[in-house]
Amino acid sequence: MWKICKYKHLLLGLLALVLILGVSGCGNQPTPVGQQAQKEFDITAYQNNDFLITPQKLDEMLGSDNLVLLDCNKPDIYASEHIPGAIGIGISAFSDTSGKIGEPGWGTINNKEDLQKKLASFGIDNKKTIVFYSDVFKGPGADGRAVWQLKLAGMDNVKLLVGGLSYWKQLGYEVTKEVAAPKPVTGVVLKDYDQSYIATKEHVFDNLGKQVIVDVRSEGEFKGSQKAGEPRGGHIQGAVNFVWTELLNKDGTIKTPDEIKTLMASYNIKPTDDFVVY
Repeated sequence: MWKICKYKHLLLGLLALVLILGVSGCGNQPTPVGQQAQKEFDITAYQNNDFLITPQKLDEMLGSDNLVLLDCNKPDIYASEHIPGAIGIGISAFSDTSGKIGEPGWGTINNKEDLQKKLASFGIDNKKTIVFYSDVFKGPGADGRAVWQLKLAGMDNVKLLVGGLSYWKQLGYEVTKEVAAPKPVTGVVLKDYDQSYIATKEHVFDNLGKQVIVDVRSEGEFKGSQKAGEPRGGHIQGAVNFVWTELLNKDGTIKTPDEIKTLMASYNIKPTDDFVVY
């Protein structure tokens, strides 16, 4: 069984690809210690940008009681370095990983009751700004999935850090090894899950040949490698292998909208397509 997400338009689909949407723009920010002035990413270059936060904006919020900062890297990466105040939650904090990989329901979002408990234990509520990040080249980019999962549950106060940890470090901002402890809360409210965010195995099977199917895994996995833990090699019939890292710059930031559209066109994918990503 594959873990699958369904999207109606380009930008939310790119979130599922664990991408950070932003391009270089105008407006200088305070210069990080020892670094030259950097232009802040212009997240307004993208139509749907409410879930994005730049390193400059996050730096201004560090230490605030209204911020919950969550590191979605693997535990060893978190232990080696992370943004001050970040709580390490790993790569599948909000997913059901009971049982074995490939069994029905494995890897899907926790049920509503369990998710509410998990969020409360991390100090997440409906009022604070919740920021997720990872090092997308090491982590492996689970922050995008976490944002998508909470968006699916109706939360509108979640953010994805532009460029992740790699870009944060490039700009000269501080990292630490000091472990941050969560401050549990109560009263988090979730909506019923928005099923339009999800494509089930049955949906994909019934629509083979009717929808664009995008396999964002490595070429090796697409061709049958099971080194990443898949219980079964290969890919969904008719899927296009569009590796998600093709959309990233070397610093972890996302390429320009025009570059993205050109890449999509090379795979015969249009922004207006109804496509499935896995």
